Amino acid sequence: MTKHMTGTRKEWLAARLELLDAEKELTRRGDELARRRQELPWVLVDKEYRFETDEGSASLTDLFKGRAQLLVYHFMFGPDYAAGCATCSNIADGFNGFVVHLANHDVTLCAVSRAPLAKLQAYKRRMEWTFPWASSFGSDFNPDFNVSFTDEQQREGSIEYNYQREAAWQLRGDEGIASRMSGTPVADNAAMTGTDAATYTRERPGMSAFVLEDGVVYHTYSTYARGLDGLWGMYQWLDRAPKGRNETGVWWRRHDEYDRR
Repeated sequence: MTKHMTGTRKEWLAARLELLDAEKELTRRGDELARRRQELPWVLVDKEYRFETDEGSASLTDLFKGRAQLLVYHFMFGPDYAAGCATCSNIADGFNGFVVHLANHDVTLCAVSRAPLAKLQAYKRRMEWTFPWASSFGSDFNPDFNVSFTDEQQREGSIEYNYQREAAWQLRGDEGIASRMSGTPVADNAAMTGTDAATYTRERPGMSAFVLEDGVVYHTYSTYARGLDGLWGMYQWLDRAPKGRNETGVWWRRHDEYDRR
């Protein structure tokens, strides 16, 4: 016998209509936030960044691939990782499907990571992904956009991530750093990349947007941490499932690591 509240269809409809009003308000609020994102001032990118891609060495302008807008997903795959972050991999599983639609709307989507290109290419083949993925190994790109940090920054408490400064690194057992999830999600994710928690968290997830106008590149937007929730397609579905996210720890795996059901 279920412990969840039950009711008649009439009671359900009344509650659903009340919820619908709240959902519509959230949609309108989302529209307003999107407008405000687009009104942010553009910041000139005047540093020369170099990337390694499947087509060879590339500049930031080259990553646009002839389009006017570029969306970069900062994928957690550091030089010392044995494999890409499983959480970023879950998010990236959706990229293949909509990258072609973005491309036909003057937007290029590209993942960028600090791991050498050969590692990215091997992992990309394993995951059967086709979206563009560039290596920023040896470049200042990741540090400049606040998604890669040094062990000195970690120890000294000088990491600036998600628009706030973090305290100096302190590993408490295998607890890792603070998380909204129970268990040891940071240590669990680190293990799945073949690293320890400290090494794992010197890379961070995020996305950044750029525009190319009159041959000049501008940075327009960046978001990090739970600001990426809206890009994680799986969560949008779970939020509408009867039991929601229903999480007690890191339950997901790379798509080729699940038992086939």
